[in-house]
Amino acid sequence: MKIVIRLDDISPGMDMGKFRRFKRLLDENHIRPLIGVVPENMDPKLEKRETDEEEDAPVSRNRSTDPDDKIKEKDYPFWHLVRNLQSEGWIIAMHGLHHVYTTNKGGMLPLNKQSEFAGIDLEKQIAMIAEGKKILGTHGIATDFFMAPSHSYDRNTMTALAENGFRRITDGFGKRAYRRFDMTFYPISFKKDAVLKDESEGYTTFVVHTNTLNGDDFAFYEKVFDSGKVVSWDEWLSQDPVEASELQGIKEYLMARFKYIAVHKRW
Repeated sequence: MKIVIRLDDISPGMDMGKFRRFKRLLDENHIRPLIGVVPENMDPKLEKRETDEEEDAPVSRNRSTDPDDKIKEKDYPFWHLVRNLQSEGWIIAMHGLHHVYTTNKGGMLPLNKQSEFAGIDLEKQIAMIAEGKKILGTHGIATDFFMAPSHSYDRNTMTALAENGFRRITDGFGKRAYRRFDMTFYPISFKKDAVLKDESEGYTTFVVHTNTLNGDDFAFYEKVFDSGKVVSWDEWLSQDPVEASELQGIKEYLMARFKYIAVHKRW
């Protein structure tokens, strides 16, 4: 099983120290990830707290100690950074609009009971996605990839995305990209440890929130990269998707519900 990396919650107030640290790990292994960029962040939980210490220690025995000047905030504003990363071959996904949860719906992949989109009427979702796309456009960012905050979306979201020219989504479960609702889904991992032991063919996505990584997390991801299973997104994107089976929606809904119960110990 091959692994691609997606980085969630990319926004101007994120913890740049942790982001730099993870980027160096990616660069050392010549991996180009997908990043979910919030067009206009209004979620205070994505802002680095002033009391947080910047975790910028070495993460690899081969790591250069020279700072990566492309991501010094004082020299390069956030949107300049995003454009630079896109020019390096990183894939950009639109990560919601404001990253603010306004419903308690889990949607079609109920890994969480909170959503910016699921449960919202179609016209409003069309407007929200259009606004996010417009904001990205004003910063010189174009993409047809969508990443739903908390993995929560519904059928109205699918229609709203299509109306706004989006064609690809990073979510769902499986070992191959699949077509559903006239969209191409690139699945995420159900259990990371199981993926590392899986020698079958296929691809999956490891979801990474750099804002919340600690020392143990960085050590884990160094082992992940050492496994030789991690590849860049352009490899997976070159593969043709399959048509989803009639049971795909039911299967991944039940898998997501099972994982929610296992993690949160409640219904």
